[in-house]
Amino acid sequence: MGSASSVTVPYAAYLRVYEPLGAFPEPERTHWERYARREALPCAQDELRRSLADLLPTPPVPVPVHESGDAFVTVQDGVLCVCPWRTRLRGWLALGELSETLPAPVLDAALPPVVRRQAEADYERWQERNPDARPWIRTATWQVPLRWFVLFSDEEREYGKTGEYAGEGEPGRGGPAGRDGLVLRYRTPMVQARRRVARGLRTLKDAIDEGPLIDGLVDVGRWLEEFHPRSLVELDYGGLVHMVPEAQLAEDHSAGDTAEGLAALRAGDGVRAGRAYERLTERWSAVRNRQYAN
Repeated sequence: MGSASSVTVPYAAYLRVYEPLGAFPEPERTHWERYARREALPCAQDELRRSLADLLPTPPVPVPVHESGDAFVTVQDGVLCVCPWRTRLRGWLALGELSETLPAPVLDAALPPVVRRQAEADYERWQERNPDARPWIRTATWQVPLRWFVLFSDEEREYGKTGEYAGEGEPGRGGPAGRDGLVLRYRTPMVQARRRVARGLRTLKDAIDEGPLIDGLVDVGRWLEEFHPRSLVELDYGGLVHMVPEAQLAEDHSAGDTAEGLAALRAGDGVRAGRAYERLTERWSAVRNRQYAN
């Protein structure tokens, strides 16, 4: 890449699933096994910059023409685990959500209707050949959805420089958050994530009416069921660490606040649950409001 490779692109956070190598069929398994032995691997910033670069031509390229052959890799208890980027599939999914987040005139200016229609037609044809496809990565901009925190505990929180984590600070090897960058992330075994989703849903359904939080958690739970039970689940603040002051990041224990709120609901302590929820909403409202700052 050119000079833009030194530019940090903020605003996006990620929920990722790393599946053990044995979960992939051949010949994909062999591809990832060889891929993991490369001396230098790309990071999340590299992926995001490539996607943004596709929007510069006229007309823009909203979805890559070819699927990415890249992935994030990690070793968990001696087992190589892989999180494929699947950038093309995620591009199609994101394109389908744009109409809900952008006014029509803005969307038409950024991505002309003819471009969007062509991408939608390509996706329909691709789906016919790949009806069971799903992404290994979910992305959120200007926030971390509160439902994501249900999957983790405060004890699984990791905050510091990339090089402080084993295997991710090696020269030439970039972890998901980037080379030698600041990281705030959580990681947990798949079985634990599923257990917390199920318990969280029971608590919420007993305490509140149906709503977006419950619907969102149901959706996350269904997504997790698509993967190998020995997978690793990761919540990565991604580029958000570059837009939130470090002092605030150091004090950010959103998974702990979420767990405290759910525990209070189970105990029937509405006051304590309200305080935990207030801490969460104040923290993340402040982050989302930066989207509209000039």
